[in-house]
Amino acid sequence: MPEGKILDLDKLAAVVSEARSQGQVVVHCHGVFDLLHIGHIRYFEQARRMGDMLIVTLTPDPYVDKGPHRPAFTHDLRAESIASLACVDYVAVNRWPTAEETLRLLRPDIYVKGSEFKDTAGDMTGKIGREEKVIHEIGARLAFTEDIVFSSSNLINTHMSLFPGEVKEYLQLFKSRYTLDHVLQAINRLKDLKVLVIGDTIIDTNVYCEAIGKSSKDPVLALRHQSEDSFAGGVLAVANHIANFAGQVELFSVLGTQNSRRDFVTSSLAANVTPHFFMHPGAPTIVKQRFLEGYSLAKLLEVYYMNQTEIPDETIRDLLGALRERLSEFDVVVVADYGHGMMAGPIRQLLCDGAKYLAVNTQANAGNRGFNTITRYSRVDFGCIAEHEMRLEMRDAEGELRPMVEKLAPKLHSKTLVVTRGKKGALIWNSDGEFVIVPAFAMKVVDRVGAGDAFLSVASLAAATGAPPEVVGLIGNVAGAQAVEIIGNKKALDKLKMQKTIVSMLK
Repeated sequence: MPEGKILDLDKLAAVVSEARSQGQVVVHCHGVFDLLHIGHIRYFEQARRMGDMLIVTLTPDPYVDKGPHRPAFTHDLRAESIASLACVDYVAVNRWPTAEETLRLLRPDIYVKGSEFKDTAGDMTGKIGREEKVIHEIGARLAFTEDIVFSSSNLINTHMSLFPGEVKEYLQLFKSRYTLDHVLQAINRLKDLKVLVIGDTIIDTNVYCEAIGKSSKDPVLALRHQSEDSFAGGVLAVANHIANFAGQVELFSVLGTQNSRRDFVTSSLAANVTPHFFMHPGAPTIVKQRFLEGYSLAKLLEVYYMNQTEIPDETIRDLLGALRERLSEFDVVVVADYGHGMMAGPIRQLLCDGAKYLAVNTQANAGNRGFNTITRYSRVDFGCIAEHEMRLEMRDAEGELRPMVEKLAPKLHSKTLVVTRGKKGALIWNSDGEFVIVPAFAMKVVDRVGAGDAFLSVASLAAATGAPPEVVGLIGNVAGAQAVEIIGNKKALDKLKMQKTIVSMLK
């Protein structure tokens, strides 16, 4: 029975040790095996013929990094299906993300991979190379099977995709125009960029509460405090996202002298972000405190701690001096302008005049009352605004977006102009007259805060390095989909996870 063949790792290690002491050759296979197919079966059968005992270990569900809708089957079901094969002697679910520690624990004689893994240079994760080192360490041998190769991702995308029909149709059309390598190369080119990120520092604080009813004396909702957490938001989040893709990142921003939170800010930045902070005397560092219902994460109330006035002339002079000295060094300048006083007119103009490639996102929010529009910039190579911000800019609540984009882009001297539309995806226009609509790819929405920043962070760099608008939109929407899966800006974009997601989508 399959149940008797499924063991925990420690029990399997004892079984393997006993088998080897009796002179048996133990063969080990490891993987996700999300959709058991004929390619897997032939792979296991070939591996079994290499020795006397075949053991298979599985990647546990939390460590499957093949896309937002994977694994399709839980590790318990995957283990049961593999254990039902006659050629497999034992199955176990791994405890770790990769097979390295598993190999050290089990110490097989032969470790077998499929023929598609022979080219270790094509392994973006580096897992195969690390596994090979462990194999030599334990005195085992690495072997490869030679037979038909199928992709579980391709089969799942074709027959079991959780994407809506229109998204599946779009991905098929995308694959007819661009290859997977085209997209992955567009992401890899970002590593050579030197990027300056500038804009408002914001600390996002979430206060999680339980609603306990109406106050007995006043028409006020009463809440019981549960917990709270703070994240590096605003331009800090943009810098952290970009740091996982670009080669060098420097940050220019402003902190308040009152409750500056400097230690929190600096400790929240990625190690490869070099910060340059300037001070706003008499003002606090901006904090946006959100009260959320703890179970549903529904937002109940926001409180802004900030001084809405522009930064003083002395701080502007300091910033201008530092920018004039360094601006020409950067391949791309990314502006995250939340309209809270930092991006004063002289600073905007210097960036418009002097940046090699200028990417700008202006945000209309409760803190700036809609005054922060993108036309405050005279030149924007890459512009990225939300649909409601475009409609505010053009004073048109109901009209078609394409004519608005085509009217606004020349005013900004734009090369690329993007309108993000949440669950409706994004519109991308470029100066060659191309206009594309890329759907959203989010499968699970936990919190929409920061999705636009995530899009800006990678899409702007891709556009700066010459990626076609449709590739720019796909990369940006994958970044946005990753961002909405987490609360606030708790984590920066994960480059490897994005690459894995794109591989899963386009296989």
